[in-house]
Amino acid sequence: MKTWIAGTLAGLATMAAAAATTGAAWAQDTRPVRLMVGAAPGGGTDVMARIVSDKLAAQLKQPVVVDNRPGASNTIAADITAKAPADGNTLLMGVVTSQAIAPHLLKLQFDPLKDLAPVALVSTVPNVLVVNSQVTARDVRALVAQIQANPDKFRYSSSGVGSTQHLAGAAFARQIKGKLLHVPYKSSSSALVDLMGGQVDMSFETMPSVIGHIKAGKLRALAVTADQRSALLPNVPTLAEAGVPGIQMSAWYGVYAPAGTPPATLQKLGGALATVIKDPDTVRRLADVGAVPGALTAAQFDAFSRAEYVRYGKLIAELGVKLDQ
Repeated sequence: MKTWIAGTLAGLATMAAAAATTGAAWAQDTRPVRLMVGAAPGGGTDVMARIVSDKLAAQLKQPVVVDNRPGASNTIAADITAKAPADGNTLLMGVVTSQAIAPHLLKLQFDPLKDLAPVALVSTVPNVLVVNSQVTARDVRALVAQIQANPDKFRYSSSGVGSTQHLAGAAFARQIKGKLLHVPYKSSSSALVDLMGGQVDMSFETMPSVIGHIKAGKLRALAVTADQRSALLPNVPTLAEAGVPGIQMSAWYGVYAPAGTPPATLQKLGGALATVIKDPDTVRRLADVGAVPGALTAAQFDAFSRAEYVRYGKLIAELGVKLDQ
């Protein structure tokens, strides 16, 4: 009898412990996931985050909250993520600016190659050379002629020093042997307000940020900075087709977790994101802003991130880009 009672009590204790463990796991699984974004609402990085956040929440069965922390070339959000607990509940919608460009220009308090773990490439999008309605040039050749005839008159905007918009503009000026005045802003959204208002003349903006303004006739697209035309702008040539070869500038967006996140958690996040990115509705929404869905494994995304880090470091050195530009 005593043996039966002891066994029953032991079984009840085991069940209670299992229930407590299950309850703890359930509580942890339902905590909100913060998806950090280093740009203001309306910018390309924010657009990408919001395209995937709802469906990611459904896959993880956890709320996913987009947390915008703009500034310092998208690195504030990356810094927060790098220093967050490595439990999968803080993620970064990383962008080429914060992961491959800014580290060569800013003194950061984190190492993007060591302190952040690549999870999934979400998408890539081309930059687009756009001008406002006050610029009379209807194509790149006419714009180049006007720039060369009016040194330092033409102003181009960017979302900050070291952004893809900045580097594309600097590379464009070098390639055409012209002079352009760079006007950096804190975000793409604020830069676009002044571009459409005539305070600046042109920009090499990311497709998600400008496609709506192009379709509305508020901005005129002259070229895309990719190796092929965009399906959204089939009549807009590449820069190479327009007579200015040698400039490849596309933004890419991917999700990162803090380094040290358990492999099982990274695998779970990667699987969830892979499902989200392949979802037909996600593919359609990405296509609507000119983005190509990512199709890399976590290891391939890691290799890609490192290669881009090296590529942009070389380009920045060649262009002589510095923080005071």
